[in-house]
Amino acid sequence: MTSFPIQPGLADFVALSLLPFWCRLPSIEALRSGDAPDDVLGRLAAAHWRDEPERIAAVRSRAAAALRRADGAGLTPIAWSDPRYPAALAAIIDPPPVLWTRGVVDALSTRAVAIVGSRAASTYALSVAERLAADLAACGVTIVSGLARGVDSAAHRGALSAGGVTVAVLGSGLDVIYPPEHAPLARDIEKDGAVVSESVPGTPPQPWLFPLRNRIISGLSRAVVVIEAGEKSGSLITARAALEQGRDVLAVPGNVLSGRNRGAHALLRDGAKIVESADDILEELGCGPAGTAPAASRAPAGSKASRDPILSCLTPGEPSDLDEIAERSGLAPARLLPRLMELELQGSVARVGAGRFVLIDRTC
Repeated sequence: MTSFPIQPGLADFVALSLLPFWCRLPSIEALRSGDAPDDVLGRLAAAHWRDEPERIAAVRSRAAAALRRADGAGLTPIAWSDPRYPAALAAIIDPPPVLWTRGVVDALSTRAVAIVGSRAASTYALSVAERLAADLAACGVTIVSGLARGVDSAAHRGALSAGGVTVAVLGSGLDVIYPPEHAPLARDIEKDGAVVSESVPGTPPQPWLFPLRNRIISGLSRAVVVIEAGEKSGSLITARAALEQGRDVLAVPGNVLSGRNRGAHALLRDGAKIVESADDILEELGCGPAGTAPAASRAPAGSKASRDPILSCLTPGEPSDLDEIAERSGLAPARLLPRLMELELQGSVARVGAGRFVLIDRTC
């Protein structure tokens, strides 16, 4: 008996996640078209491993073992079709088929900002990361980062110091915390936030997994703030992923003499917004100064602001996917998603799984 509810097709979703990464896009495209995960798995097997039936059998066996290990470690796997799967992440081009979680699952669907930067961070960068995270968390913004040494861990600690919520995205299985000295920090994060990974339990940290996890950091967030990034920093991968996903990219200026912040300065030259305080980030999110709520959430019922054009594209009881809403509203999906997230947080719309949204009927 597992400690988490068995979602329909969960083992097949896990099996899809264990296929080579080049299978990800065709898998997601098929799932978005309404195909069942076992059908997708079968077609991929027939197309690429027709003469190797033992290969798919081995993948299914690994998937079953991963679910057993997750149950023993107290982890919760959330398939892409599950209504609890965060809408922002479900809508990116290559979302994980399964998101393994520990902590508060609802923390993944809140208004969030990613703060990333150098592992070998200066004292200045650590102080800025902690301060920005604390100020944003105090305003109800969830802080997303990668649990790495340096800026990432400073951002997590800053959010926790303000009594806020933070989410850590790992480049390893959730039962293999890396770096190991951050295991206590991960436990603190889990109390009100979440630690997540796309890798099955037991996966050791590997260099190629960290660039992949960066798209999840940005995918969970409304904006990405880069602090002290060199020219070849992994934080720039997160920034590029954010731009591709239609997220805002912001950067903190640093010492021009040290050369440690050339990557972030390049982002600023390319048009990233400069960040000097949390208010700069809140303004980019469409919020007021620290401590105030988004203007849209303060609009009185029946006012022009409350008659949102996106809501007019939705019907109670009839889910629509992102492409359908984009076509009706005339908004690009990358710009549409942040508004849908805001409307979801306001209780005007709900996600019903697989990246589809439905208008909440308030007449009853």
